[in-house]
Amino acid sequence: MSKITLLKTPKELQAYCIKARENAKSTKSTDKKGNKKSTLGLVPTMGALHAGHSSLISTSIKQNSHTIVSIFVNPAQFSPSEDLATYPRTIEADIARCEELGASAVFLPQASDMYQSDDEASINPPKSLACVLEGFARPSHFGGVLQVIMKLFWLSCADNAYFGRKDAQQLLVIQKMVKDFFIPISIVPCPIVRDKDGLALSSRNAYLSKEEREIALAIPKAIESMKKHYDEISAKSKNHKVDSKKVPSAKEVLSVGQKVLQNSGVELDYLEACDYELKRTDTLTPDKSIILLAGFVGKTRLLDNLWL
Repeated sequence: MSKITLLKTPKELQAYCIKARENAKSTKSTDKKGNKKSTLGLVPTMGALHAGHSSLISTSIKQNSHTIVSIFVNPAQFSPSEDLATYPRTIEADIARCEELGASAVFLPQASDMYQSDDEASINPPKSLACVLEGFARPSHFGGVLQVIMKLFWLSCADNAYFGRKDAQQLLVIQKMVKDFFIPISIVPCPIVRDKDGLALSSRNAYLSKEEREIALAIPKAIESMKKHYDEISAKSKNHKVDSKKVPSAKEVLSVGQKVLQNSGVELDYLEACDYELKRTDTLTPDKSIILLAGFVGKTRLLDNLWL
């Protein structure tokens, strides 16, 4: 296992990526098909790494000659009332995990390195995607996300960037930014990773007490119940056992999830069926629809979703 490279400043990241790209082009790095893969993969994180992050990192390592993991608790995406000060920070363990997985480098900047002025140029996220659901609950959140992601893309000039589907709205907003600004990078969505009890992995799960975690399990149960109902009715429709017009509506599927969550102890913020532009939909279409869920268990905000 080669020793991982630690990068502390934007200039160090930029210089490393330039050199890595040059080295990759001069070596015989190939994929399973024998194709040369002189590419850079970027995995942006806020640290407190778990198996979900490991999945992103491992996917990048398989697909690229170099993988850079950024660990930065981005203050721009937290409102004054949120958990910036208490957000889990496990830097040494995170570095060890990245090294064990085989990442090439870890980028560990300070906020003063990433934000050099109180009056910086900023990116306005698209209202259609960023002012609903999470954006409505956290009005400044996606502007802060895009601010730091754009900087990471620019500094690394990565070929591929890896994001989990759990933060579905974030993924869609970033994809829209890449499209609108013609950024030459491929966004690679990766599957949701769940714990043995079904709870979607999140660094904020560490906030949950034992009792709260039991309550939180109603969320993945609701997701699984909605998926099961949708799959059963869709299968009957394909086999002509029910009228195709009776394929479950979004309202019908959502009601299944609502029943699971009712009186569960989860304080539901939203449970919505949308298309990939986050417009509410009455019709659930495979590969075009997503069900998004957010709720509080105690003071902890949890997200989950179902990509159809």
